[in-house]
Amino acid sequence: MSTNELEGMVALVTGGSRGIGLAICRSLAGGGARVAVVGRDGQRAEEAAAALPGERHRGYACDVGDSTAVQSTVAAVEADLGPIDILVNNAGITRDNILLRMKDEEFDEVINTNLKGAFNFTRSVSRGMMKRRQGAILNVASVVGLTGNAGQANYAASKAGLLGLTKSVAKELASRGVRCNAIAPGFVNTDMTSDLTEAQVEALARLIPMGALGEPDDIAGAARFLVGPAARYITGQVLAVDGGMVM
Repeated sequence: MSTNELEGMVALVTGGSRGIGLAICRSLAGGGARVAVVGRDGQRAEEAAAALPGERHRGYACDVGDSTAVQSTVAAVEADLGPIDILVNNAGITRDNILLRMKDEEFDEVINTNLKGAFNFTRSVSRGMMKRRQGAILNVASVVGLTGNAGQANYAASKAGLLGLTKSVAKELASRGVRCNAIAPGFVNTDMTSDLTEAQVEALARLIPMGALGEPDDIAGAARFLVGPAARYITGQVLAVDGGMVM
């Protein structure tokens, strides 16, 4: 992969201040993109942006589930950095519970952030991308969206929804030069998995043919490829980056 294949491009990454999102921000910045780091905590997003390689990165606070806030954030990014060429919908939360005990708000919060948030940003950036007849959108889903998972009906539904959103957007926007793909990470060493016990991690690793959990950089490398020029003829696809777990 070229070291500057994203030179001159502007990338917006939601949930970009930590974990997989931060790794994606670093990777895109390393490819030459100017990166807008979007997070619920504005100070944390600004600190993450300041630590990225290169210059002219910015951090922004935004509740991705609030469509008005999303429109304002997109307008601010384009005023500060220029037209958005790359959108990575990575923001995600969990509110795990078994189905019979899951509260309405636990279901609604997860859908609102993980699925509605991606819809909000995609809708907001797509008009400009279509006018310029170029753009790449990447949704960070999960293998759980492919397999389901006990205790995660809300999270699995949100991630499965992202896959349907990805394919629909890809079909709608392809004729205007805009691509949309998804990544389905497996189990990755992030804040979301940091609460697991050593025994739980070992049990998970036994489910993975490659025998270990992934790292955020494993996801970031695939993300950088899919939004870059080397993937110019790829759209509507879901790439599982999971050590072979769901093949």
